[in-house]
Amino acid sequence: MFTPLNIQIAGLGRYLPERIVPNSVLEAMCGLPDGWVAQYTGVQARRWVSGETASFMGAQAACQAADHAGIDIHDIDLIINASGTAEQAVPDGGALLQRALGLQSSGIAGFTVHATCLSFIMGLKVAAAMIASGQCARALIVSTEITSCAVNIAEPESAALFGDGAAAAIITATPHGEGSSLTAMNFETYSNGVELTQITGGGSRRHPNRPDADPTDNLFHMDGLNVLRQARQLTPAFLERLRPGLSTGMAGIDWVVPHQASIMGMRLMKFLGWDMQRVVMTLDRLGNCVSASIPLTLVEAVQDGRIQRGDEVLLVGTGAGLSLGGLILRY
Repeated sequence: MFTPLNIQIAGLGRYLPERIVPNSVLEAMCGLPDGWVAQYTGVQARRWVSGETASFMGAQAACQAADHAGIDIHDIDLIINASGTAEQAVPDGGALLQRALGLQSSGIAGFTVHATCLSFIMGLKVAAAMIASGQCARALIVSTEITSCAVNIAEPESAALFGDGAAAAIITATPHGEGSSLTAMNFETYSNGVELTQITGGGSRRHPNRPDADPTDNLFHMDGLNVLRQARQLTPAFLERLRPGLSTGMAGIDWVVPHQASIMGMRLMKFLGWDMQRVVMTLDRLGNCVSASIPLTLVEAVQDGRIQRGDEVLLVGTGAGLSLGGLILRY
């Protein structure tokens, strides 16, 4: 049983590349008819980088989060790079973020939590546990993703889906007299779905230095239909283990901030009996930004005033593996 943790998201920030890529660009790249992308993915546009690095984007989001929290970025004492794509193999992305923030002589611990699209949720759990145990006081979580470098035009359903972006959160202990807390969490992995979503290259098994290396190993592959089938089969019981009643209704949740996986994934929520007016969506404007999707969507809902202090918020989604993850927090 999960023990509630008295932590608070004290600040949020995000960075979006200036370059807006309309569907017409993807339709031309993939040889698709006009209107195909919006119909099959639900995405109208996405952001792609124009030279930015993942650590640069993450640092911009982090500084915005620190400003929102009312602290100096030098006041953090932990950096968690909660991202599904790496800027480079070595060193770890936590070190790259530290340097991009100008903290290279600080000694602040930095490391990566990698759970593909669910990395932010896992990063939040790690930060909450470390704060609750007294190991740190102000943790920075950054999810920063550049997907445009691995677009696979041979698979237009996924090629048209993904975008680039970064989001960050400052996590602290809940101030005295306030009610913020992490109240429930569940994370499950079913590895019979590992082949459904993958980039096979980049690691030791299909290293680029091998004589039989194939450049297509470094492109994204997803069997979207079978991912959806597996997710639909597993989701109701998973949600019940997170909080009884979630598989048939909102179960007291004020807002749902889901991973922006696909339009079909969004529609699945209707069948759960969830109030879609309480489900925050950015898929149409940002696409699927992997681990950054959940925090990017959370930032938007907080900034526009939909999510208020005291609201009960569900962060939930699926990730490659196949993994399911969700947490409930009183914002």
